[in-house]
Amino acid sequence: MDQSQIGGDVFFVLLGAILVFAMHGGFAFLEVGTVRHKNQVNALVKILVDFALSTISYFFVGFAVSYGVTFFVNATILSGSGGGEIFLPQGFTLVKFFFLTTFAAAIPAIISGGIAERMKFQPQCFATVALVALVYPFFEGMVWNGNWGFQSVLENAFGAPFHDFAGSIVVHAVGGWIALSAVIVLGARMGRYTEAGGSHPFPPSSIPWLALGSWLLCIGWFGFNVMSAQSVGGATGLVALNSLMAMVGGIAVAVLAGRNDPGFVHNGALAGLVAVCAGSDVFHPIGALVVGGVAGFLFVKGFSWCQEKLKIDDVLGVWPLHGICGVWGGIACGIFGLEALGGIGGVSLASQIVGSVAGAAYAAVMGFVVYGLLDRTIGLRLSQEEEHRGADLSIHRIGANPEAEIR
Repeated sequence: MDQSQIGGDVFFVLLGAILVFAMHGGFAFLEVGTVRHKNQVNALVKILVDFALSTISYFFVGFAVSYGVTFFVNATILSGSGGGEIFLPQGFTLVKFFFLTTFAAAIPAIISGGIAERMKFQPQCFATVALVALVYPFFEGMVWNGNWGFQSVLENAFGAPFHDFAGSIVVHAVGGWIALSAVIVLGARMGRYTEAGGSHPFPPSSIPWLALGSWLLCIGWFGFNVMSAQSVGGATGLVALNSLMAMVGGIAVAVLAGRNDPGFVHNGALAGLVAVCAGSDVFHPIGALVVGGVAGFLFVKGFSWCQEKLKIDDVLGVWPLHGICGVWGGIACGIFGLEALGGIGGVSLASQIVGSVAGAAYAAVMGFVVYGLLDRTIGLRLSQEEEHRGADLSIHRIGANPEAEIR
């Protein structure tokens, strides 16, 4: 029975890892559809290479920073059959690593959408290694492993630790606020804003590709949230239903607030899912619907505010989507997770505010540190000629439709 249970948990977490891995295809196609045609190949290559570098960085450094576990032992111990206490039977610790790697790799995938169309490839690779090896695991370990006494301090002060079941703050807000810093350091694309202060938006290259990216992310997100229980025994249909309700709430509000704009509609679904991650295990489904709806509204208004008022050229709107909606989700967990509003309870609004603000502030500061250092040393931006030509030809020497372009 024990072996059967462990085998079930291994398969359960492995399936979650595969679903979240598939989400990275969603990140890629969402960016492919949003950027101009001359930058589509770069979007695809960035996400795949970032995933590879993230896995290597997390394997050798990041996982140890977060959880104090290294893989420098023989395969017998790694597989869990060597009698060790750290590596659980049937390789359960290994599939847990795979699952958490897909979360860590989401950080550069999120950032990629904000810095698209004008960043050099090499410094982005360096940034990915630094962020996934050190920056992200430091905060991940504080929240999900109790490192540095962060959770103990909040629990002693406010009666409950910071609750982030599936990463509204740990993954999405951290990625979104790092992206904001990166975009500010990098600067706007050529021609995006006029010298007189006017705005010249660039239309997306493909709405169908954008929509496909959103669909892939939405489907994989149920692995992101439900499988965060990390065991069959801990899984609950409440997380699945809350994720569904938040997603449709984001869509419904985005279609109204965005006046039927397909970009807002497809990102509205993602906004709802970002926001529900933190409290998906404690919300009532009606609460999740409200949280998702508010997130859809925040994305639509936040995107326009960011692009037109603040003149921040965040290409895919990753700061409003992941940064702002992520913080909203963290705080909302302390509101709609309360028993008085139909939630399961065990959360503190004060802890949620402190944890959410701390995550955003930490990410923004570290984003300026990492991208600021890279900008001062090797430089971040393509040359004007390279940017005008497009990242596809300038970096990869091939376009999205090579045969047609040769003709």
